[in-house]
Amino acid sequence: MFQDYSCRIGLTREEWPWSISIINLTGWPCKKKPNFMKLESLRRQGSLNLHPEHVTDPLFQEHDFFDPNDLVQIKYEMLRRVEVDKLTVSQAAAAFGLSRPTFYQARFEFEQSGLPGLISKKPGPRTPHKFTSEIVDFMRGEQQANASLRAADLVDLVRERFGVVVHPNSVDRALRRQEKKQP
Repeated sequence: MFQDYSCRIGLTREEWPWSISIINLTGWPCKKKPNFMKLESLRRQGSLNLHPEHVTDPLFQEHDFFDPNDLVQIKYEMLRRVEVDKLTVSQAAAAFGLSRPTFYQARFEFEQSGLPGLISKKPGPRTPHKFTSEIVDFMRGEQQANASLRAADLVDLVRERFGVVVHPNSVDRALRRQEKKQP
C-alpha cells in the first residue's frame, strides 16, 4: 500500500503513516503531491478551482499535465471537448464539474478575448457608481459650509437631495478620493 501512495504524492516511507490520514481527510488526488506555490498563485489570480474533486474528465485523472485546480485549463478543455471531440454541453460541463451556464459564459469570453477571457473577473461594480461628480461636489460643499458634519449626516443629506442610499464608509472614501484629485 505504501508504494501506491508514496510515488504518487511524493511522500517518504517515514512520512507515509502520518500523512495517509491527511490524504484521506483532504481528498488530495493520489496521482501527485500538491504544489502549494502553484495553488497560491492560482488563488491570487482568481483561477483556483474550488472543487477539483468534481473534475472527472479522464485527462485530468490520468495525466499530471492536466491540473484540476487550474480553472482556466479546465474551462479551455471543456470548450475543446465540445468543439473538437463533439461532446454535448451537458456532458462536458458535468465532466469538468461546472454548470451549463458556466460553459456558455466561458465560450462567450473565449470568443471575445481568447485565453485571457477565461480568467475569472472580480464580480461587482468596478467603480463607485453611486457617487456622481454632482453628488461628491454637493457633499464637499455641505462639509465646507458646516465642518461638524459627519459621514452619517452626509448620508442623510444625499438621500434627501438625490434619493440615493449610500454607506458612511463610502462617503468617507469618495471624499478622500476627491481630496487626492485636487492639487
